Amino acid sequence: MRTSTLFRPAPPRSTLTNVLWTLVQSALIWGLALILVPLLIVALERRFGGHPVWWIRAPVGAVILFVLCSALNLAAGFELAVRGEGTPLPTAGPRKLVVGGVYRYVRNPMAIAGIGQGIAVGLWFGSPFVLIYALTGALVWHYGIRPAEERDLLAHFGEAYARYRTTVPLWRVRGAR
Repeated sequence: MRTSTLFRPAPPRSTLTNVLWTLVQSALIWGLALILVPLLIVALERRFGGHPVWWIRAPVGAVILFVLCSALNLAAGFELAVRGEGTPLPTAGPRKLVVGGVYRYVRNPMAIAGIGQGIAVGLWFGSPFVLIYALTGALVWHYGIRPAEERDLLAHFGEAYARYRTTVPLWRVRGAR
């Protein structure tokens, strides 16, 4: 049983449905967090006299980082949809604990990928405020959301999650085994 109303397992449904829901969620979250909010930040920055910072603006690096992080994010989401029988959304989370695929190397690849995507957007615009936004998101996730998510995973998956948490690092990617 889940510990809060925020964290609930997905209802039983087909793998295809979970994958489609994962894609829809990704598109909506990315559209809001990686397009609309950064564009608003950049517009406000420009309105108050800010300009792209030349040593931050790195369009080629930004595209490479964004593509790599997006691939990681989608791979992690598909693991949750296929192996976990759910989606990345907490209100329709995985029904099974996922410890394979990219989750074998780091406990929350989606957080790492999302932060990387945000940093990539900041580098694209040359915007220190978008970079601050991305790093603030990392702090909010690490100190605000992650503890509740981990409590819920421990309550739902018990000893299996406790073992996973002690063997797979949170932020540092462990080597292949």
